[in-house]
Amino acid sequence: MKEIDKKIILKTEGLSKHYGGVKALDNADFTLQNGEHIAIVGDNGAGKSTFIRQITGVEIPTSGKIYFDGNLVNFKTPSDAKNAGIEAVYQNLALADDLDVPSNIFLGQEETYFNLGPFSFLNAKKMYDKSIEVLSKTGIKIPDINIAMSNMSGGQRQCVAISRSAGFASKLIIMDEPTAALGVQETEQVENIIKNLKDRGIPLIMISHNLRQVFDLVDKIWVFRQGKIVGSVDASTTNSNEVVSLITGIQQKVGEEASFI
Repeated sequence: MKEIDKKIILKTEGLSKHYGGVKALDNADFTLQNGEHIAIVGDNGAGKSTFIRQITGVEIPTSGKIYFDGNLVNFKTPSDAKNAGIEAVYQNLALADDLDVPSNIFLGQEETYFNLGPFSFLNAKKMYDKSIEVLSKTGIKIPDINIAMSNMSGGQRQCVAISRSAGFASKLIIMDEPTAALGVQETEQVENIIKNLKDRGIPLIMISHNLRQVFDLVDKIWVFRQGKIVGSVDASTTNSNEVVSLITGIQQKVGEEASFI
């Protein structure tokens, strides 16, 4: 079996996804170091979400290899990826609006006094106490965690979804446009959570159209265009002109202010 550098948490080789004659993802070679935070950027239809769906078991690749935590993996379902230590926060959040915070944090992973299938008894106190611990660990402050999600703001909902992932992810968190629909204050709160994850050494992949956010939060930027990875650059040494040039395939003029939000 091929050995992967222990410093690499995720690696893909030739990862491809074809839908008939359409190449949504073509020959993607990618690496993520342990503790590293990276952003995946690109225009709509560039292959960003397709790439993430292959990694998280939502879809099965047409070809290519995925190595996670040093092992060749073949995730068939999102549960396979989740059990391996990968947690994902998508734009739709996948929260139960009628349930409170602890119930959402432990959704599908409920704590019970004993497990007898449909006759199991939930350990509500244990879930409540652990939820307080998880929220505290990620720096999230919610005045009353017993209220239903439907009564919370968009920012609070996003924070709960992220804390759920951060609480259970042992190896990698993936976020798809984590602040796309949030206001300024709520965006700042989510960004602070991401910084907290960095401090804790948890690697992160973030899809984002917000270049200001990308430069503030990540170590490296991977650029997708027309289903291919066209470049990766260090956030500390590149600039928005270079990134936009990679995204569009058009060289930015000297002195021209680049934007991609």
